Amino acid sequence: MVNYIEASSAPSKNTGAIRLYGPEAFEGMRKACQLTARCLDELAAVVRPGLPTDAIDRFVFEFGMDNGAIPATLNYRGYTKSTCTSINHVVCHGIPDAKPLREGDIVNIDVTYVVDGWHGDSSRMYPVGTIKRAAERLLEVTYESLLRGIAAVRPGARTGAIGEAIQTYAEAERCSVVRDFCGHGVGALFHDSPNILHYGRASEGPELREGMIFTIEPMINLGRPHVKVLADGWTAVTRDRSLSAQYEHTVGVTADGCEIFTLSPGGLDRPGLPSLNR
Repeated sequence: MVNYIEASSAPSKNTGAIRLYGPEAFEGMRKACQLTARCLDELAAVVRPGLPTDAIDRFVFEFGMDNGAIPATLNYRGYTKSTCTSINHVVCHGIPDAKPLREGDIVNIDVTYVVDGWHGDSSRMYPVGTIKRAAERLLEVTYESLLRGIAAVRPGARTGAIGEAIQTYAEAERCSVVRDFCGHGVGALFHDSPNILHYGRASEGPELREGMIFTIEPMINLGRPHVKVLADGWTAVTRDRSLSAQYEHTVGVTADGCEIFTLSPGGLDRPGLPSLNR
């Protein structure tokens, strides 16, 4: 049985109940999420061949400090970086280090800033120099998967509608959907209920209600969906070493659909790829 609770009276931990937020919370989320989106916009001009991912991590930390925000990942459950940088066959949670990016790489940069207690969570893919057509196509399919998942969000639908929209499209494009990781409730907490699966059936999962806030963040592979986590306890990679991509937005359910809090101020949600008139 799914329980819903007014966020203003909810405890400051994940109890499994789904929080319903009001207008003030939505305004707080706009502020946090737009700072995250601005950082991701500026990174489009930073990412280049030869750049160590540690330099990306420093950029994210300093951008947050300059704007009164704390990176949510820093010291989260022992994680020591301000961002995650997932390259090529890394599905998610790649740890920044001194290794430089190479021409033709694709990298996901995942940023979450905490602003006045609100968590703004988003990630994008960045081509490094000129990438192969197969990689470009994966980015296109993954971004379209995200948009189709978002389009399924409306009061009265179930979370499974999001997963069905993503899975149906991605698999029709001969790609696979990662099952091991999912979207999640977000807001006053970094990770909260409900889990947002990127596969499934429209009839499954909790009912979407106005005031819910969560991420949608499909991870799409060119090969099979299976992943493994490396010995560092964080880095998840494709078992067949096929390319993987991910795009992520934070959304809030409204009376007639949803609001995307993390839209790019500069229209750079798809850095390095042809722009879409959406």
